[in-house]
Formats: sequence, C-alpha cells, structure tokens
Amino acid sequence: MSYFAGQIDVAVIGAGHAGIEAALACARLNMNTVIFTMNLDSVGNLPCNPAIGGTAKGHLVRELDALGGEMGKAADETFIQSRILNKGKGPAVHSLRAQIDRRKYGERMKHTLEKQENLTLIQAEITDIAQSGEGWEVTTRMGAKYACKAVIICTGTYLSGKVFVGEVNYESGPDGLFPASFLGESLRKLGVKTRRFKTGTPPRVLRSSIDFSELDEQLGDNPITPFSYDTDPDTLENKAICHITWTNEKTKKIILDNLHRSPLYAGDIEGVGPRYCPSIEDKIVRFKDKSRHQIFIEPCGLNTEEMYLQGVSSSLPEEVQQQMYHSVKGLENCKIMRTAYAIEYDCIDPTSLYATLEFKDFSGLYGAGQFNGSSGYEEAAVQGFVAGVNAARKIKGESEFTLSRADSYIGTLIDDLVTKGCNEPYRMMTSRSEYRLVLRQDNADERLMPKGREIGLINDEKWEKFKLRQSQKKSEIERVQNIVLPPSDELNKILERNGTAPATTGVRLCDLIKRPQLDYEKLTAVDKTRPDLSHEVIFSAQTEIKYEGYIKRQNSAIKDIKRLENKRLPSDIDYNEISGLRLEAREKLNKIKPKNIGQASRVSGVSPADVSVLLIWAQKEGI
Repeated sequence: MSYFAGQIDVAVIGAGHAGIEAALACARLNMNTVIFTMNLDSVGNLPCNPAIGGTAKGHLVRELDALGGEMGKAADETFIQSRILNKGKGPAVHSLRAQIDRRKYGERMKHTLEKQENLTLIQAEITDIAQSGEGWEVTTRMGAKYACKAVIICTGTYLSGKVFVGEVNYESGPDGLFPASFLGESLRKLGVKTRRFKTGTPPRVLRSSIDFSELDEQLGDNPITPFSYDTDPDTLENKAICHITWTNEKTKKIILDNLHRSPLYAGDIEGVGPRYCPSIEDKIVRFKDKSRHQIFIEPCGLNTEEMYLQGVSSSLPEEVQQQMYHSVKGLENCKIMRTAYAIEYDCIDPTSLYATLEFKDFSGLYGAGQFNGSSGYEEAAVQGFVAGVNAARKIKGESEFTLSRADSYIGTLIDDLVTKGCNEPYRMMTSRSEYRLVLRQDNADERLMPKGREIGLINDEKWEKFKLRQSQKKSEIERVQNIVLPPSDELNKILERNGTAPATTGVRLCDLIKRPQLDYEKLTAVDKTRPDLSHEVIFSAQTEIKYEGYIKRQNSAIKDIKRLENKRLPSDIDYNEISGLRLEAREKLNKIKPKNIGQASRVSGVSPADVSVLLIWAQKEGI
C-alpha cells in the first residue's frame, strides 16, 4: 500500500557528499527540500580513505567553499592531520589534503542537515521515480509518495551495489550497508540508460598490531592552511601522525600467484574501474618493472584504533590479503579489522546531462557524483552543489548557473563529463586543466566568491573578509612594484647566499621576488616597509608577481576561448543540415547538443575544420 506523504520542492536521493551539498544549496535558496538516505548513520560517510582534498581535489574543495558550500568548513572542523601536497613544485599544483576523523565528519554533516531550515532528513530507500504532470513523484520502500518539482539523484555506489572479495560476492552498498536494489530498474523503465562501474577500498587494520618502529613518519604542516575562508588558521593544529611503508618482491609474488582468484582477472566483475586509483593487483600487473609500491598508513579517527592502508585496495580473497599485508615491513603481524573489497554499481553516461547537471531528456531531473560516472568525495560534492543550485534556480524561474573551464576546476570537471563523457570513473587532476596556473587553490575566492555572492550563498561577513583580502593583495603588489632597493652589503649577502647575481644598481623589489632563487621570506631583512599580512595574502601576491608573464599569456588564451563560448548554439539545431561537417562530427554534435561553439570544439570527434564550419554557419545565422 502507498500513501501521499506531501508536496515538496526538491527531493535529493542520497546523503553522501553530493547529496549533502545539493540539499544544503536547495534549502539555503529557500526550497522546501527532503534528503533521503538508506541509513541515517551513513550520512557524510567516508567509505574509502577518510581524507578530504589531494592533488586537484583540494582545489575543488576551496572552490566549493568560495561558492558557499559546506565541505571545506566540515573538513577544517574534523581533520586530524593537514598537509599541502606538491610543495616542491610550482604553485599551480599545490593541493591541500587533510586526514579526517571519519565519525566526527559524518556527525558534523548529519547535524548540519538536521539544523538547516527548509530541509528534512529522512531514512528511506527510494524505489521509484516517475514523472507526474509537470513535476515528479518519488516513492519510498514503505510506500510514501512525495510530489516534487525537481529530483537530484546522488546514489554513489549504492545503486545496485555488489561487493566482491575473491570468489565471494553479494549485493551490498559500501561498508556492509543495504544497496539500492529497486531504483535502478525504475530509472531504466523511465528511459535512463545505466552502465556498470566499479571501485575498491583497502583494508583497515588494528593500530596495536602495527610495528611503527619500522615505518617512516609523515608529519603535518605547520602552519596549517585551512580549506574554508571562514576558518581562522591560528585555531588549527595537527592531532595525528601518518606513516609510510612499501610492498616488496614477496608481496608481488603472493599477488601474482593468486591473480587467478581475483574477481577482476577471473572475469566476475563487469564494471570498469578507476585507472588513476588502481587496486594493488592492478598495479602489480600494469607496472611489472616496479619492485615496490608505497603504502600510507593513516588513522581513521582519534577515537578508533582502525588504521587505513592507502595504496593497497584489493578484491583478492581474504586469506590472500592476510598473506599479502603480512609480507610488508611493519605489517608482519597486523590484524585486519575490515577486509578490502571491490564494489560494482550502476551509473549513467554523463553526456546525457547539460552543464547544469539536468538530464537533457527529463526536465527537472538531475544527477550528481558517482551516479554521473565520477569518483571521489570532492568531485561528488561540487557536482551536488551545482545540481542543487540549478534545481532551485529553475524552480524560481531564474537563469541557469554554470561554470567554465576558464574560471574553475569545477567547470573543467563538469565540462569533461558532459562534453567528453567517461569510460571509467572520472578523477580530477591538475593536468586536466589547460589553465592551471590561473586556477590555483590560493585564488579560488577571487575567481568564484563573487559568483557565490550573486547566487545568494555568501553572507555579508564572508564577503567583507573577501573584499579586505583582495584590497590587501592589490596594495601589496603595487607596493613591491614601486619599491627600489639600492645596492648594499646586506642585500648582496642575501643574493649571494641564495645563488643569484648581486645588485650593482638599484633593483625593484618585485624583480627580486621574480628570481627563482628568491621569495618573500628570504628578502625579509631588506624589505623594511612590509605590512603585517596573512600568509595567504602574501603567498597569493608572491605567486602573481613571480608568474606575471605566464599568467598574462594564460589570460590571453582564456579570452580567446571565451569568444567561442559567447557564440551560443540553439538547442534545436539538426547538425545533419549543416553542410561541410564530417559525418562523425554531425553524430557527436547531435548527441551532445553543445551550448556554444567553445563546447562544440571540445566534443570528441569534432575537428578544427568542423569548428571552422560552425563559425562560418554561425556568422551566416547572425549568432
């Protein structure tokens, strides 16, 4: 039996990282929102590594915070160790990563949802989604029917989830939770095509069973850079130490001797796995010449003895896993608390979505996160935010909210998904952006906070702090451009000590900062008028001074692509009718339905010659 449970504005299915940001965005934009989860205890779960950020992922979290999202604030409140990765490289690839207290993070996010005005959190499995008039109707397994104007699907790895450990496999969501067994069939009945992807997770082992004397320590940063612009960095401190060890030839032999028992190599797993986060058996097969692989040993929280073995996800049988881990230095006697497993799940082809993450064929239906074929908590969160903002704005009759490759990693991520699609779980990396020197994590606020303010998700206090930072940075750049330091013994000792040419005439302070061997800190003694500024403002100013020429070139390239982005393409074009386009281009363009010529130029199978044809056609049409 079913019953009518009420009329709402937005139904969000799933309370993982995509669902949380989607629901909060909708509710904060005054939409009557309900978020459904299979289990209230799994809200904001971190089923794989309890960490937020990492290479390029840290950029996503900072951008999300600049727009008004929640993940960065929650990570700052619940981290136990924080580090900037890639410090030895240029600032474009510096990426913040924090090890998180898993349970505290989930509790923090659950409580945030519970307290949010306009938002109701309900434990229920959604078994059916159906169109109803101009809107939608979602039905729970208990028979409750909710009429809504928009639905956002954020099912993660739960949708028809199936777990594999060696020869053992069974229907399950992550961490032994129930899978969403009925929703996939409902979507296929609706006309939504699904496919199978897979991911994996490493084991958790008992802290007291690890010999830490054999391991290398990995310490956190001091001072700490927060994810959120709301967080005072002086309030942050590291509370844990992580460690590193390595696999060896014995580990490799154990894996190769048992490869036939891996469901991946035995052909039991249908789903496609992530190339950039492979299982240990994948690593051994793909990188045969490597004698060892790194393992990071990281705590799951302050009030648990579970330790996470990052780098050795596996679907090998449990007894093989025991042999494998026991072959590693420091883990000879480790006790496995949670066995590693692979999980297979349903997701969609993201080219069926607009850049708003709304389905092209189903008005008011949105997808976000792993449901869209991506991997990672951070990729999920930013998609949830974009889907939530667009669902709310559509209901209000407002213009759509999209981000471009030129202004954010979020825009790059979504453009890659909806324009190029993915044949494996998509992971964000700095190399995916052609504008990474401009899209740094230190200037995420400058790029995106005005957009967050325009949406209505940046409050007055945060906005005033942003304006102050921008004013301070501008003034500081002008100051160092106008200061000329005369040659002196003090200055030349600094220059010689750092392996750069001494000054024989007056030299501008900004020109000294541009030298690769120098930076703000090394010039402190001769910079007598430096104001007291935050580390963040100084680092951002220094970066813009050092890379001024490169940044100008990237901004010039961005202007060129924006000219193409400004040439909008009508959604009802039949590309078969445009003479001069190659057959492959016509097929791909009719499938993707790009919003503008810039997006069309990035569609796989569209050549520069095809773009020229589109430009000529657009000119004739007066576009």
